[in-house]
Amino acid sequence: MHQMDIVVNKKARFNYEIQDHLEAGISLVGTEVKALRGRRVNLTDSYATFRANELFLINARIEPYEHGNIHNHDPVRARKLLLHRKELDKLKGKLQQKGWVLVPMKLYFTRGKVKVKLGLGKSKKNFDKRQTIKDRDIKREMEREMKNYR
Repeated sequence: MHQMDIVVNKKARFNYEIQDHLEAGISLVGTEVKALRGRRVNLTDSYATFRANELFLINARIEPYEHGNIHNHDPVRARKLLLHRKELDKLKGKLQQKGWVLVPMKLYFTRGKVKVKLGLGKSKKNFDKRQTIKDRDIKREMEREMKNYR
């Protein structure tokens, strides 16, 4: 299966302890798809939530298509995520528990369709984030030393 990444949410792994992943379709209008082909999107503060038994992606910013007309899309509108009913019911139960969130990890094209990879996880505390930074710095330093050793 060939997939082309549109955007990856790098902040998601830093801010959240991701436990599980799932793939969902996303309901878009034509100008949004054209803007995505130009990679004009930002997922930084976005999340997925339920509204009346349907899952929506909130705060994902898809910039207006530059060649669009007066019918161009709203950049931060709520976009419906497409999942099977069983998956939705399972997710709803999980998200009702305290602390669980659903964040978009990346948007990508696969076989001409736009898909979103969602991460189910819990928010990290500040000391966890500091530990993540410390671990990353130690790993980078070790790789630098190994490179210099060779």
